[in-house]
Amino acid sequence: MLPFSIEEGLLTPSQMKIANYVSKHLQQVLLSTEKEIAQEVGVSIATVSRFWSEIGYQNLKDFKRQMKKKLEVSPAGKIKRVPTQPSHYLTLEKSLSLLQETFENLDMLRFQQSLDLLYRANNVYIFASGPSKGLGELLVYRMRRFGISVHLLEHQGNELLEELIHFKRGDVIIVFAFGRLLPEARVILDYQREIHFQTIMITDQLVANFTSLSTITLFASRGDANEFHSMVAPTILVENLILGLSVKEHDTNIQRLEHLSSLRKKYDKDLPR
Repeated sequence: MLPFSIEEGLLTPSQMKIANYVSKHLQQVLLSTEKEIAQEVGVSIATVSRFWSEIGYQNLKDFKRQMKKKLEVSPAGKIKRVPTQPSHYLTLEKSLSLLQETFENLDMLRFQQSLDLLYRANNVYIFASGPSKGLGELLVYRMRRFGISVHLLEHQGNELLEELIHFKRGDVIIVFAFGRLLPEARVILDYQREIHFQTIMITDQLVANFTSLSTITLFASRGDANEFHSMVAPTILVENLILGLSVKEHDTNIQRLEHLSSLRKKYDKDLPR
């Protein structure tokens, strides 16, 4: 979980930047001075000094002391201390660390609420661009097997408005927001207030000024900002959403999949896999 609690609206934009940096670079912060943290985030040293009391600690020293105690016994702390050789490749230890961080920050109530929203939705739309597009396509491919009306939003820029006119109350839009919130995603979340559809955001930002804009926000770690961004944890999260949906109407879904298998056998020579 986050190493601190935040009351929404109490942190300034600069403090939000510090909070996000600390949440994603905890190990580095534990070895840094306030000056070094300020330089990394792009704020003043005084802003960093005031930050600790805002999140429930006396100062940086107090924060480090309490964090080191927690890391000594947490599974994530053990994994993050595993020594690895410098490499351009994603190591098993790093993948496990990303998965551990994701599941430590997985709110099961919100996850279940996401499944309920998707199950009851009239239509599901998915906004996924860049590296998340493959996850969007995976969701479409799997969810259609369960009889869910799901569509991948293909347009960007001004052409996105051609898609927005079809959104209705009772629809659910899944928004991938990795790194930052794209203008198209911001428009979708803003339009939500007018039409009152529901949104599920999947993001790698534990703390950001946009994560409260969606109905439900789910976190999936992709690594630090200055390293290779892995899609291992986001993929596991998406696959768990798919598995969760599969048991909503278990018997009916089994029948659909059995029908799919019979069709494959029937047309195997015409449409070989």
